[in-house]
Amino acid sequence: MSMIAFVSGKVVEKSPGVVVVDVHGIGYEIAVPATDYERAYLDTEVKFYTYHHVREQSEDLFGFSTLAAKRLFEMLITVQGVGPKAALAILSLGNSETVRSAIASADSAFIARANGVGKKTAERITVDLRDKVGAATYVPTRDAETGAMQNFAGDEALDALMALGFGLADATAVLADVPRDKPTAERVKLALKTKF
Repeated sequence: MSMIAFVSGKVVEKSPGVVVVDVHGIGYEIAVPATDYERAYLDTEVKFYTYHHVREQSEDLFGFSTLAAKRLFEMLITVQGVGPKAALAILSLGNSETVRSAIASADSAFIARANGVGKKTAERITVDLRDKVGAATYVPTRDAETGAMQNFAGDEALDALMALGFGLADATAVLADVPRDKPTAERVKLALKTKF
């Protein structure tokens, strides 16, 4: 359980992989995935769902723009050999839905592209988490030239369901049969109808 659930304020400083957010005169230094770092512009208001990692020698805050990304981070660090920095590197490969779908479809080669994550660790992640992250909502495709995974937009309906208390796997399961072309609010209503 994280002591600090989220941090909301203005971005006042940035250095590679780290954003400092001013919350009423207190600056929180937050390590964030690459996608969130790129979108966190100086002097703009942001909200990061945070994971407070406490060790004997230090305390670190890891932040994510979506609740789904935070939940995926928490799952990743349960895997043997995956610490917070490796989990953050994995979530820097693309948005959380791209990473989640890669794990769900056992694409360990994609996971192994993260800094500090070897082939064996990537395989362990897909084996340990495949059944916990829910079904893949996308068939992973790669860019023909770079070999990189295509970047899909995050699913706001997935985040909304998780904010209502659904787990990651349950939220993806109830959204599986809901058309993606409908507005977020309608998709959430339809998903809730199928659940209850």
